[in-house]
Amino acid sequence: MAAHAVSPLTGGLLRRGVAFHHRRRLLAVAAVAPEVPAPTPAPSQPPPSPAPPRKGYFPKRGETIELTCEALAFKGKGVCKVAGSTFVLLCDGALPGERLVARVRRLRRGAFAEAAKLKTLEPHHDAVEAPCPLAADCGGCKTQSLAYAAQIRHKHDQVRDLLVNFGKFDPRRMESSEPDAILKSIVPCDEIFRYRNKMEFSFGTKRWMQREWKEKEEEVVKEETNEADGYALGLHAPGFFDKVLHVEKCFLQSEPADKVLAVVQETWMDPALGLTPYDVHKHVGFLKHLMIRTGRNVSTGTPEVMVNFVTSCYKPVLLMPLVDNITKIPEVVSVINNVNTSVGNTSVGEQEYTLYGKPNITEMLRGLTFQISANSFFQTNTKQADVLYKLIEDSAGLKGDGSEIVLDLFCGTGTIGLTLARRAKHVYGYEVVPEAIADARKNAKLNGINNATFVEGDLNKINESFGKEFPKPDIIISGLHWFIYCYCSFAHKFNYLLTADNCFDPNRPGMHMKLIKWLLEVEAPRIVYVSCNPATCARDLDYLCHGVEEKDLRGCYELKSVIPVDMFPHTPHIECVCLLELH
Repeated sequence: MAAHAVSPLTGGLLRRGVAFHHRRRLLAVAAVAPEVPAPTPAPSQPPPSPAPPRKGYFPKRGETIELTCEALAFKGKGVCKVAGSTFVLLCDGALPGERLVARVRRLRRGAFAEAAKLKTLEPHHDAVEAPCPLAADCGGCKTQSLAYAAQIRHKHDQVRDLLVNFGKFDPRRMESSEPDAILKSIVPCDEIFRYRNKMEFSFGTKRWMQREWKEKEEEVVKEETNEADGYALGLHAPGFFDKVLHVEKCFLQSEPADKVLAVVQETWMDPALGLTPYDVHKHVGFLKHLMIRTGRNVSTGTPEVMVNFVTSCYKPVLLMPLVDNITKIPEVVSVINNVNTSVGNTSVGEQEYTLYGKPNITEMLRGLTFQISANSFFQTNTKQADVLYKLIEDSAGLKGDGSEIVLDLFCGTGTIGLTLARRAKHVYGYEVVPEAIADARKNAKLNGINNATFVEGDLNKINESFGKEFPKPDIIISGLHWFIYCYCSFAHKFNYLLTADNCFDPNRPGMHMKLIKWLLEVEAPRIVYVSCNPATCARDLDYLCHGVEEKDLRGCYELKSVIPVDMFPHTPHIECVCLLELH
């Protein structure tokens, strides 16, 4: 792609050497999708007449058009086109092979457009029935109706396209079937439902109703009533901070957590209890959020559930009927009340009270024990995190003789560094979030690990003195994970609203150019780059391997392997474990 070119699938200028984080916010970056031929019609049906070419077609805002989805872009939007045209429209909820009616919402610099799906005319390829009736409206499981094998195939293809188009790597080495292939086969998730150990639901005064569409004089129009006043407990409708989709059951969380949700739903709306949801417009009401976390008893291996009520003030008497009911569930071992008096919509309280049981639950990861409090940072898919961390350990290739120094950048709560500490001489971890650093130190002490040092620091603001406080590292782990910032840097500091759509993956801008420069200067023998954003990952790998001409930086690494890992089935999010070795 030429410098300063506008990509129809990135929504912005792609300049080699110009970091994305200099912008006000990171625009959604999509994989450059290859041209996909139209699906061959079934033998029993005559092929449709081809539509006449529409050269120079340019949609108008508000126009209702018929589209065909050809591919999935990164972040899960469908890459759609009008028959006979090459103009790209990105449509949320559209899946490959689907023929649909959509309405044009935004035009992006004349290069592409965004459209809202109105109606499906023909189903997509690899269609399956979504088990959740709210899947189309919730936003948390965008691809439930797409067969899982197809989901991971599209994710693998997206990583490949990004490495080729943004990373400038040889496409011949991106085929997993080749013996010297850099890109390995994607690692699927064994459990595609009930994999989240934490879910956060919101109480609201405006219940969002499921979408209903009708046809009138050949025009697709939206039903006039999309929302209704009424209390709700569930997930925020995508794009709305004040409207809540009422959820009775969630297929992402554990079954004991679902039991808790059901009991709360049966109880909290009883007028006799006097419980009211918080109104984000009037700033009145009591109940703000319901957070449910699932861990494991280290001794027995049985589930442990923590229930956290986030309220606008401390009135434990009002919560006791709920507490009495949910503690009848055997797995519930902790009930917490976080009090958040601010007008913001965050779940982190200024004060925390234990209403029942113990203040923490426990979880095991790679043989280590972690204590999890109501606001602790922890990987939300424990079983797949175990798989991910094993891949990181294998990629790091520690000798195991206790002679090597490991530098863990963006270390979060130290989970990766602590799993490597057993085979390293010393681990140094850096993280900007003070609460995460506090958890990392606590986790090290809990597991009796004395060769790990965790330092609070902003890696986007390093200076000439960075690196002088520790020995030259043999292995650098750069773990740009979503969970590090999910509940503190975004939610707590900036009143960032977590919805079903973004609770998996807030935008991560990748490495700052100052850090790229330092990595190229320090020349550690190996770097394991772990990223939840394949687009910025591909860009950073390009810088580290090929250099940055505009900054007069020479690349000094060779990309040895990239392993995509599916951490969150039915979502567009992808984790990648990349190994770089010094030339």
